[in-house]
Amino acid sequence: MSSVLAFPPASPSASLAYLQHKLAYYTDAWDLAEDMANGCEAIVVFDARSDAVYQAGHLCGAISFPHRTINAATTAHLDRQKVYITYCDGIGCNGSTKAALKLAALGFQVKELIGGLDFWKRDGHPMAWGSAPGEWPAAAPAASCGC
Repeated sequence: MSSVLAFPPASPSASLAYLQHKLAYYTDAWDLAEDMANGCEAIVVFDARSDAVYQAGHLCGAISFPHRTINAATTAHLDRQKVYITYCDGIGCNGSTKAALKLAALGFQVKELIGGLDFWKRDGHPMAWGSAPGEWPAAAPAASCGC
């Protein structure tokens, strides 16, 4: 008996619905880098880690917004038409989930960055340091993950 087939696969229509649903919650580093390189104004990237850790290195273009500071008062100025992408260190950190949860509870559209900063750096995307988000480099290589 097949270990893989011990649990039969879902029907194609059930798989389609599930996978579309799953992609509504997450983005990956390659898709995000492509949008940032193209100047997509529909998204805003939030680094959910502490300010000190943000200053030590963050996604180029990301804004520091520690999850512990997210509340109705600190988000009052945010544009509710945008989609907010949250990230933290990586799969061993749930700061991005906490940030996305708080933003969603306040009525914002959110997605989490799969793999956070770890996957961003692994894929060689632009970084910035200090307290400013940083400017996307004009000469950044085109995203090509091979998938």
